[in-house]
Amino acid sequence: MKKSKKIGIDIFSGAGGLSLGAENAGISIGLAIEKDPSAAKTFSRNHPGVNILCKDIGEIKPLEHIEKNPFIVFGGPPCQGFSLSNTKTRTEFNKNNYLFNEFVRFVNELQPEWFLFENVEGITTFNHGETVKEIKACFKEIGYETTEKVLYASDYGVPQHRNRFIMVGNRLGKTFEFPAKSNRRISVEDAISDLPDLNNGDKFADLPYKRELSEVSNYAKSMRLKSNSASQNLVSKNEEYVIERYKHIKQGQNWRAIPSEMMQNYANVNNCHSGIYKRLDASIPSVVISNYRKNMLIHPFQDRGLSVREAARLQSFPDHFVFEGTLMHVQQQIGNAVPPLLAEAIFKKILSY
Repeated sequence: MKKSKKIGIDIFSGAGGLSLGAENAGISIGLAIEKDPSAAKTFSRNHPGVNILCKDIGEIKPLEHIEKNPFIVFGGPPCQGFSLSNTKTRTEFNKNNYLFNEFVRFVNELQPEWFLFENVEGITTFNHGETVKEIKACFKEIGYETTEKVLYASDYGVPQHRNRFIMVGNRLGKTFEFPAKSNRRISVEDAISDLPDLNNGDKFADLPYKRELSEVSNYAKSMRLKSNSASQNLVSKNEEYVIERYKHIKQGQNWRAIPSEMMQNYANVNNCHSGIYKRLDASIPSVVISNYRKNMLIHPFQDRGLSVREAARLQSFPDHFVFEGTLMHVQQQIGNAVPPLLAEAIFKKILSY
């Protein structure tokens, strides 16, 4: 007897990191929703055949687009208000904080067996922990038992120290346990050392890898499975004085290594975030790359910012995954995404039930 497909619905999909992880775990994507046109175009290109709605989620009636009772609904509502790094709009009145009500509405109307809700770690302390309690109560009211945890992507084969809040719920009476951690951490060098050497401001659509497949890490091999060359070798062009600053920073160091006379355009250099002008340490997983262009993260060996393909590798997007839009939009999509390998580990655990 043929097994029926497990259908997943991706809301607030972005470029599709969660969907890629779901597909790799064995879930078919039945519908995606993403308001941003560039991200929606990226999703469409990399998930051919999936119906993606590029519009405000509040205007969408899910049952007009997908049958009731899919296997899982998943997504991460915009979370600027929850983020610990955002002091200006981190209040309970930030309208983005309540987009999770749209998530709850979709779950309530579609009645999936499972849901996966992801967000920034800061949601756990927002409103003194009351926000998470409220979200749990919302789901309990519509019949879902929930389990939540902050997971670190580097524990699941992603070459990046990225932490995400994950809540998993089901209406089957199952007590969900999060997947076990991986035994090995993937370093920046494991992840990107075979990618082409580049200079500040380079824009190459396609370049050969600089190492043979037999010479690279298992992680790099897995990223190259469907590719014969490296695409989207796109680096933001920084001013020459910025590149001069880069030259003073060793691996693992940040702006504090720059001579003070070279930082005089900052009104108060002590207000600089520790992630600014950070050169990646090749021997360990990367720091979080969410704002890698704005933060001016530096390549471990070259005096330049990260390329699109390097940032995608650090997020565990394979090399055949192509991002659409302007360079700034592409960088934002990569920075906002859930690492597909982290997503895959969670979905596989859900499927094990």
